[in-house]
Amino acid sequence: MTDATDESELYDLECRNLVRTFGAFIAVDDVSFGVPRGDFFSILGPSGCGKTTILRMMAGFDRPTSGDILIKGKSVVDVPPNRRPVNMVFQQLALFPMMTVAENIAYGLVRKGLNKTDIADKVKSALGRIGLPTSGGKSIKQLSGGQQQRVAIARCLVLEPAALLLDEPLGALDLKLREHMKVELKKMQDQFGTTFVYITHDQSEALVMSNHVAVMNKGRFEQIGSPQDLYYHPDTAFVAGFVGDTNRWHGRVESADASGVKVVSADGVNLIATAAGKTPLVQGGEVDIFVRPESVVIATGEERVSGMENRIEGDLVSILFNGANSRALIRDRHTGGELDVALPQTGEFSHLKRGQAVHLGWGKAQAKAFAADARRDQGVGT
Repeated sequence: MTDATDESELYDLECRNLVRTFGAFIAVDDVSFGVPRGDFFSILGPSGCGKTTILRMMAGFDRPTSGDILIKGKSVVDVPPNRRPVNMVFQQLALFPMMTVAENIAYGLVRKGLNKTDIADKVKSALGRIGLPTSGGKSIKQLSGGQQQRVAIARCLVLEPAALLLDEPLGALDLKLREHMKVELKKMQDQFGTTFVYITHDQSEALVMSNHVAVMNKGRFEQIGSPQDLYYHPDTAFVAGFVGDTNRWHGRVESADASGVKVVSADGVNLIATAAGKTPLVQGGEVDIFVRPESVVIATGEERVSGMENRIEGDLVSILFNGANSRALIRDRHTGGELDVALPQTGEFSHLKRGQAVHLGWGKAQAKAFAADARRDQGVGT
């Protein structure tokens, strides 16, 4: 067993039993985690869950009610923001319009008193790493939004912080640029090797860029894991509903054993699922069942789904065309409920028309059953 001191040396940044209250409101509720060296670590959650409060406490702009924050193994709770070895990037980039690109990147180095030769070398290296090797003499206004984003991040990274804290930095960008910057940010993190702690409510950002993701809900971490772990093996109903698209049923357990869980949903659908989560499922207990759109097989004939544990007859409501990510919205003929189904990329269902009869099927392994969350009325995945 490794003792606590040795474990802390593995982390660039660590929070222990972190609590932040505002009067009677608990914004952060006993949160503990460590960010390994060189990791891209994201905190993902809906607005108001407490993720930005954690980031502000790491940066020193807010103080924990209790608990400890360590950077490179040393407590920084009593260290002011300007003396902590971290830097923070906000949605508003705060670049200096009267300075050139190179001068913006050099700003912090000049303030630290480095000599001109070292500053020039570091700025040149940073420009190369962010893909702007010839843009040092340009005005900030001559850069695109994505290029400005890279400059703002490089301005922090040349200071060689123990960690870079990013508070939804892509939120102000348009959709196409945001998609591009997800890839660029991951490349930059790899280039510099700096630990990133990234705050977002956008699951796509967290899944695409991160090595590890913490899913946060109402002040607590529901699960920490790789993007693949969160998507394929969620620990809680909230994680299953918040990470990725999903179809969901609420129902009651008819029976539960090693072969699976038999459930009757609130609208009368008979389902067979696999038990998930840490709470045992018992006969008569309420459960939430989640099935990913890509786990549902769609067919125009019954034969293709006849051997599957779960089958539904439905009618096509609409095709949600999005190239390789196209989906179909299907209305269950017996209950009127609607299912979101991913369409194969082969184009084999491009002929489907509104109102056409289809058959749907999926296995019990693709249906995850969780004991109903006591907080479900507060909205899973909102």
